[in-house]
Amino acid sequence: MYHNLTEAGCDEAGRGCLAGPVVAAAVILPKNFRHLVLNDSKQLSAKTRESLREEIITSSISWNVAFVDNNEIDEINILRASIKAMHLALDGLKKPPQFIIVDGNSFYPYKNIDHKTIIKGDSTYFSIAAASVLAKTFRDEYMDKIHTEFPQYGWDRNKGYATALHRDAIRKFGITPYHRRSFTLIDTQMSLEF
Repeated sequence: MYHNLTEAGCDEAGRGCLAGPVVAAAVILPKNFRHLVLNDSKQLSAKTRESLREEIITSSISWNVAFVDNNEIDEINILRASIKAMHLALDGLKKPPQFIIVDGNSFYPYKNIDHKTIIKGDSTYFSIAAASVLAKTFRDEYMDKIHTEFPQYGWDRNKGYATALHRDAIRKFGITPYHRRSFTLIDTQMSLEF
């Protein structure tokens, strides 16, 4: 965006989930970086995301991923937790950026570095798309791992999102230490039976 500045792209994954952390990534790509496939991670298959993850890690000038867990999400709210995860991801970059571009419309100033929020930025800018892929793949990997502790919730498939299976499992088995208590975990709307 600002061609003469070192620019970091930021994005998060898992904001709307009922369980697990919110995960953010920050990525600085080389100025001339181009890619035919890289896009918003939600538009890509899991297999494509996995192969892109390795490519992003090896191609980037600097990258970092940060997690904010469900307990902190409950304490500070999901918006603050998402932005905190982005700040933590930026903290871990080997090279500090001179400008930050962020997917979405919410961000708090980071240090004294100028930033711009961009709606659908992950389908417009490579560095945001790269951050989107890293955040999603690292979060999915984590959800697969905790799925082995609580297989009845289907986290290997739904990754903590509010699917019918996930909500049914909460009704049947209750909540786990990974659930976000500040979220509406079961649909409280009663359906009328005729």
